Amino acid sequence: MTASPSAGPEMDLVTLGQRLRHLRKSKNMTLEQMSEAVGRAPSQLSMIENGKREPKLSVLQAIAAALGVPLQDLLRPEAPSRRAGLEIDLAHLQRETAYASLGLPVVRGGPRLPTDALEALVGLHRELGRVLAEQSATPEVARKANAQLRVDMRDRDNYFPEIEAAAVKVLQSVRYTTGPLSQRGILDIAASLGFSLHYVNDLPGSTRSVTDLKNRRIYLPQVASGKGHDPRAVVLQTLGHFVLGHNDPSDYGDFLRQRVEANYFAAALLMPEKFAADFLREAKADRALAIDDFRDAFGVSYETAAHRFTNLATHHFGIPVHFTRVHENGTVYKAYENDGVRFPSDVTGAIEGQPICRKWASRTIFQADDPYSSFYQFTDTSAGTYWCTVHIESTRSGEFSVTVGTPYEHARWFRGGDTTRRTVSRCPDPDCCRRPPADLVHRWAGSAWPSARVHSHLLAALPPGTFPGVDNQDVYEFLDRRA
Repeated sequence: MTASPSAGPEMDLVTLGQRLRHLRKSKNMTLEQMSEAVGRAPSQLSMIENGKREPKLSVLQAIAAALGVPLQDLLRPEAPSRRAGLEIDLAHLQRETAYASLGLPVVRGGPRLPTDALEALVGLHRELGRVLAEQSATPEVARKANAQLRVDMRDRDNYFPEIEAAAVKVLQSVRYTTGPLSQRGILDIAASLGFSLHYVNDLPGSTRSVTDLKNRRIYLPQVASGKGHDPRAVVLQTLGHFVLGHNDPSDYGDFLRQRVEANYFAAALLMPEKFAADFLREAKADRALAIDDFRDAFGVSYETAAHRFTNLATHHFGIPVHFTRVHENGTVYKAYENDGVRFPSDVTGAIEGQPICRKWASRTIFQADDPYSSFYQFTDTSAGTYWCTVHIESTRSGEFSVTVGTPYEHARWFRGGDTTRRTVSRCPDPDCCRRPPADLVHRWAGSAWPSARVHSHLLAALPPGTFPGVDNQDVYEFLDRRA
């Protein structure tokens, strides 16, 4: 037995229902009268008018005949009136996942609902959608926020006196004197701030730590994550949020700012300004500034030492600098500059995800005979000549070059400032390193079809939520287990 055709897959049932109700009432017909005319129960017709049932074509033809209108009048896509349009919008908006997740009741847009209340509800729904779209934004929003944050950091030479002062106050509270900050010292700092540390094996996978503010407990993984995170830094970053008075991030830009400030606070504790600046001052006097020596003196990672150097170099010694963290495939992951170097950027001003010039030290180190030894290079660019010192760090995501650079005239203060290694970069001129040589183009143009390794995170929206990427249910269930 063949089923009768329906109104069709393209039909908007809510709009159809509104048109049926509008035309029925304009003919002064009740549901019961319509029921008698078409041979269908009033309850069935009510469900059609409420957009909850898709009618068969034969039913629509009977309704059109009863109303004395052409069938196409029932199937027109526009709302029959402004009021009906608002009711249609409300019905659609309340079916969205975002509204359903709130657990609020569905409001019927019937005649008893005043028009101004209907307009207010539709407006609130649209604003809810806009806010959620910002919270679960495209990567473009993140790039813009990161670009603005980098501008703010450059304007202050990446030096935050208020965070330096907060770190000094904390160190004084535990009678810290000198030398690398020990695990005992970190426990003392946590206790002085009213927190206890607890190492567990069931921390939610999307977190590096979880803080129970009710009971003043900080939960940390029993085993280091293996992603290059210094376990001391994780604790100090967590404490930094509370010392610096951070509230729940208001948007993604605020989230990034808080993360930068917490990282800065942790570095200021691991490498206190007074002792770090004294160490660098002596090295500068000997013309032997070296990031690896700075790293070893305070027992931190090379990247932490490089970041900390950018905090102090310009403020204390007038040395402008730039910093990059570049993947072995040439993609920029992190960067900072106040020395005029010109990083590649997109139309938003963001540099993350952009390919660095193949002639820059961040790239040439990967072709060096011994890339894991000290590596220094001068690079002539359109913005001037820069000297760089580069170190490779291996991670589960591949190898990264960590670079600290400075203009030519400041290279004399650094170990390796007399290197003879030199390259010329003409980027953004595509003939520098973007456009293949003519002979390669001639041999292979039209004969190559690479299968690109597209990283899905480049296309995905940013994880939603107050703390992007963290599932609140996982966190709350974890805290409930540990309470």
